[in-house]
Amino acid sequence: MTSRFAALALAAAVAFPSLASAQEVDPNVHARQALMDLYAYNLGVLGAMAQARMPYDADAASSAATSLYHLARSGSARMWPAGTDSMSIEGTRALPAIWDDMAGFGEDFMALQTATETMMNAAGTDLASLQGAMGPLGSACGACHQSFRQPQ
Repeated sequence: MTSRFAALALAAAVAFPSLASAQEVDPNVHARQALMDLYAYNLGVLGAMAQARMPYDADAASSAATSLYHLARSGSARMWPAGTDSMSIEGTRALPAIWDDMAGFGEDFMALQTATETMMNAAGTDLASLQGAMGPLGSACGACHQSFRQPQ
């Protein structure tokens, strides 16, 4: 029975080499990329409302803003292990500057947390309040991306 299992495992490894390489990627990189996807999803809702590409909906705006608020507080230092920058591994846009300037990265992250709190307090109020909070939120995102994310 053991040799049959070993043969199946070997056949799977040969047939699906991408599975073996996927296991080599630090799971924290996947976690931070998923976090960024969730930021983008919720920002997309708020941005579409702010730009009148979708009707303003106080409940949806409040939900998206509250999600951003909690997401900005859920990121963990574990998601940013040394050696997971764009110069060290494939599949990430995190620049080495993050680890070279962790204090600056932390300041940008704190600015994001502040901006998400402002948005959370504004988004469900009315469209004008949501629009007013978009500038600081966009600036917080942009500042970090400009310094710490590789362009596409």
